[in-house]
Amino acid sequence: MLHDRLAEDLYAEICRIPLIDPHSHINPHKAASRSLDDILGYHYYTELAHSAGMEQTFLGPDADPRDRVRDIVRHMNRYDNTAQYQWFLEIARTFLGFEGERVTIGDCTWLCDQADKLMAQSDWEQQVLKKSNLEKVFLTNDFDDPLEGFDTAKYVPCLRTDDLVFHLDKPEVRQRLAKATGTDNPGTAIRKLFEHFVHKGARACAISLPPDFSPSIGKVKEGPHAIFWILAEHCREFKLPFDLMIGVNRNVYKKGVHQGRDLYDQRTSLIQYAELFNAFPEVTFPISVLSSPQNQELVSYSWIFPNVVPFGHWWYSNIPAFIAPDLRARLQAVPKVKQLGYYSDAYKLEFCLPKYNMYRRILAQTLAEDFVRPRVATESQAIQLARLLLRDNARRIFDA
Repeated sequence: MLHDRLAEDLYAEICRIPLIDPHSHINPHKAASRSLDDILGYHYYTELAHSAGMEQTFLGPDADPRDRVRDIVRHMNRYDNTAQYQWFLEIARTFLGFEGERVTIGDCTWLCDQADKLMAQSDWEQQVLKKSNLEKVFLTNDFDDPLEGFDTAKYVPCLRTDDLVFHLDKPEVRQRLAKATGTDNPGTAIRKLFEHFVHKGARACAISLPPDFSPSIGKVKEGPHAIFWILAEHCREFKLPFDLMIGVNRNVYKKGVHQGRDLYDQRTSLIQYAELFNAFPEVTFPISVLSSPQNQELVSYSWIFPNVVPFGHWWYSNIPAFIAPDLRARLQAVPKVKQLGYYSDAYKLEFCLPKYNMYRRILAQTLAEDFVRPRVATESQAIQLARLLLRDNARRIFDA
């Protein structure tokens, strides 16, 4: 909630801007939720509930969905101080008609019933898209996704390459690649993948990278570095941006919940990618990092390198306490035409609205304090700046 009249006015106007969400994990065949379990099964809630004392009894695939929801809600009063709780409260109010001040275990049955009733409507997905003001949503597609059965103008494909770079030594991954492309040769197969994805409307290639990865031309004879370099070459040839999500350390908490085992690792630096940035000046690299200290490094690289672009506020940096200073630094140092302000990283459409609203409130407050009040920009100019961050830059950078 904003208590600044100027920021409130800016926020209201910013919310009118149709959104292009340049990174999500939406399944276009099941884009919207079908039950409350689809909402509260999101790893943020299972992580927080487990961290706050919830056993994993109801988190397995064989557990009754309502039992799982009930247990997550039962523990909600232990983490209702978090940004993620605020997302859920906004979803409950906006999409389910919840009118309470707080969500308690006493609300659980009503919320489940209401979700079942509303989400069963044939046009539920369209209702969510309209309320969220979403124009396009970028996907994260496995390399062997046929990319069929959905509107690729609305749900924009993106080639995810983690398995190609880090797991191509596994027989099952090689089998998937051969089945998808009709060849056992990795170089030929990757070219076929790019041809297929671009033909189907893909607008980016993406990968998440561990903290110790350092791509170099001197390491390209075989293995992950060779495949990574081939991908960069194909991004250059096919004119696709290469999204780099840098610094995640996988499986740190070995007994964690599903998707709740990975953590950011600050033992990484963008100097590890300097050779890449220099070698491929024609390729745009939207970069996501996981911490505010690395955001300062990203700001400096985006300041200097024409092909390096700050990309959203990823994962553990996606809470207001980190977004606010990171956004302020980017706005003060990086050319406005290079900034991709935000993405939802959502698995279900319902999360786009509360996540974007969180960002838009911070953006409105920052524009009020740093641009409009000091008379650096008029209100109209501030709105145009917001439009670049939320829509126009994504359209141009991704040719979407």
